[in-house]
Amino acid sequence: MMNKLSKMEFAAQDKAVDLDALCQEIRERACAGEFDNQAYVSQDIIEKLKKIGVYRALVPKRFGGEEWSPRQFCELIETLSKADGSVGWVASFGMSPAYLGSLPEETLKELYQNGPDVVFAGGIFPPQPAEITDEGVVVRGRWKFSSGCMGADIVGVGISPLKNNEMQGLPRMAVMPANKAKIEMTWDTVGLKGTGSHDLVVEDVLVEKKWTFVRGEPSKLSEPFFKYPSLSLATQVLTVVGIGVAAAALEEFEKLAPGKASITGGSEIANRPVTQYEFAQADAEFQAAKSWFYQTMDIVWNEIIAGREATAEQISDMRLACTHAARVCAKVTRKMQMLAGMTAIYTNNPFSRFVNDTNVVTQHAFMGDATLQNAGLVSFGLKPAPGYL
Repeated sequence: MMNKLSKMEFAAQDKAVDLDALCQEIRERACAGEFDNQAYVSQDIIEKLKKIGVYRALVPKRFGGEEWSPRQFCELIETLSKADGSVGWVASFGMSPAYLGSLPEETLKELYQNGPDVVFAGGIFPPQPAEITDEGVVVRGRWKFSSGCMGADIVGVGISPLKNNEMQGLPRMAVMPANKAKIEMTWDTVGLKGTGSHDLVVEDVLVEKKWTFVRGEPSKLSEPFFKYPSLSLATQVLTVVGIGVAAAALEEFEKLAPGKASITGGSEIANRPVTQYEFAQADAEFQAAKSWFYQTMDIVWNEIIAGREATAEQISDMRLACTHAARVCAKVTRKMQMLAGMTAIYTNNPFSRFVNDTNVVTQHAFMGDATLQNAGLVSFGLKPAPGYL
C-alpha cells in the first residue's frame, strides 16, 4: 500500500511548503501548456522541488541529506507525476546520488559543501572521446536526452578516456558545473514535452579526474542506499512517472463519467455497462501492476537492510515489473481516453497528454523488449546481457 504523502512530511524542512498546493499549481500550469510550450520545467518549480526535498531525499545524512528509501522517493515522484508527467520525470533525477555516489568521498564533500539540494542532469550517450592530460580529461562533444538540463546545477556527460588515440579503461562520466555546457534546445516530441531533454554541447572543458567516475562502478559509501542496484533504481524512477500519470487518468475519468451525457441523447457514460466493465478492468490491471512494482522494490530493499545481497532473480523481477508497469500504464491511459469520447480530443483536455506521456515512458531503452528477453534468461538460469542487472 502506498504511504500517503502530505505537507506534514516537509514541515521540518520548510514550513512554507505544501505538497498538495504545489501539485495543484503544477497541474494548473501544465494544463495551460506552460511546460510543454516552452519545452522545459520553469525554474521556480525546480526551486519548489528543492524545498520539498526532491534533491536531498537520497543524499547521505552526513552530507546534509535525508537518506530516504527507494520506495519513499518513488512515491514522491508518483505524486508529482499525477500532477504532471514532465515535472515528475525531471524530479526523478533526484536519484542522482545513485550515480554521483561513485565519485571519491572528498569530491562529494565538495559537491555538497553548500547543501544537499544539488540539481543534476546527465547526457550519457553516446560516450565521446576525451583526451587524458596531467590535469584530468579534456571533454568535448554532444550528448542527447539530458532531461532537466535547463534547471541543473551540475551536468554529467559520458566519455571514453583516450591517450595517444587509444581508449584507456572503461567509459566514465565527467561531472562539471552546468554553465560549462551549452544547451541546444532540440527537444520536440509528442509526449513528456516539458522535460526539456535537450542536447548538451561541451567544447574543450578540462575536468579533473576526481570529478569523473566509471559508469556502473559500485560506490564505496557505506549507507544501505548505495548497495541498492543503481540501474534498477534508474529504471524505477522513470517507470513510476507512468504510474503517476495513469493514476491521474483514472481519477480524471472517474470525475468526468458521472456528468457526461452523449450528444446523441444517450445516458451518462458512467451508467453504461461497457464503461463500468472497461473502467473496472483497467483499474484492476493498473493496481496489480503498481503493487508488483512496489513489491519487488520492497523485497530487494529489505534484503539490503538485513545485510544480504539481492539475488539475480530478485533484481530481474524489479526490471521486469518496471517494463510491465510502463506498458500497462500506457494501455490504461489510452483506454481512459477512448472512454472519454470526443471530449478527449481537445488540446486543453488532459487525456491526450496522459496518453502521449505514458507512451514516451514505454519508448525508453530501459523498458524495451530486451528487458523481457533478459528476464526470461534469468528465469531459466541463463546469463543476461551485460548491464541488465
